[in-house]
Amino acid sequence: MAAADELPFHELKDTDGLLAETPEAASSGGGSDQPAPHGAPHVAVTTGPDQEEREDGDDDMAVRRRAERQQPGFWTFEYYQSFFDVDTSQVLDRIKGSLLPRPGHSFLRHCLRHRPDLYGPFWICASLTFALAISGNLSLLLAQRRDPSLHYTPQFHKVTAAGITVYCYVSLVPLALWGFLRWHGGARGRPRRPLGFLETVCLYGYSLSPFVPAAVLWFVPVAWLHWLLGGLALGLSAAGLVMALWPLLRGDPRVMVAALLSTVLLLHSLLALGCELYFFQPLPPVPPAPLTTALPPGSQLPAGTPRTTGT
Repeated sequence: MAAADELPFHELKDTDGLLAETPEAASSGGGSDQPAPHGAPHVAVTTGPDQEEREDGDDDMAVRRRAERQQPGFWTFEYYQSFFDVDTSQVLDRIKGSLLPRPGHSFLRHCLRHRPDLYGPFWICASLTFALAISGNLSLLLAQRRDPSLHYTPQFHKVTAAGITVYCYVSLVPLALWGFLRWHGGARGRPRRPLGFLETVCLYGYSLSPFVPAAVLWFVPVAWLHWLLGGLALGLSAAGLVMALWPLLRGDPRVMVAALLSTVLLLHSLLALGCELYFFQPLPPVPPAPLTTALPPGSQLPAGTPRTTGT
């Protein structure tokens, strides 16, 4: 008990004076777990859209650098295996993003996320190749029923032609675009563009997904339906490409951006037009039925005129 009596008692400081010295700490104390120390300046932190965009860009670059650092050398099998390491849900999400492009929704940032794959583009190109070849043969076979004068023979060379056209387009055009963007960024003294070659190939591969259902329905031998489906597929595919490339070109001169996007749209239009005209030739018109005239019984025809009987 003697030790307890010797314990000193200290008076509390005046809290009113403390609050008067730091009024901001009292107003913002409910939003933080720890109070600000006495005498420390109060700093208000605000975030705007520009700062959020910069933070998103920094996060994307960090994810990209981490992915590049984890990839093995290109001479190893594991390097190419990583581009096929995707599941079904990821591929379906990327196909949906290319089929339904939305303004302000970048395919590269929201769907690809700097993790390109070659599994989806490979099978999309393969599906488009066989859809063009099979639908072209079916369209010619159905046209033969309308016009018996047409002679149908299986055209297996269309499979080779479709495969060469599609795979060359998905590999050569992205190579030219990636090379131009890299050269343009270096010529203007800018850092390397955040768009790799495999990302460009992946972008173009998934952009062809709207053409697959259109090519399947092209077997119907109706000319206006072909052009309608082709125009719809071309519009969706081109819109996805423009929305994905626009954030990368937004700070460049308008003339260069307009010329580059026009070239991209022109090459895409030539691909759709070439597939329509080569694999689905214009169908001949339906020949008119021969006219027959019914004659009354007992009437005679001039000599040399074939006799026709009506029903």
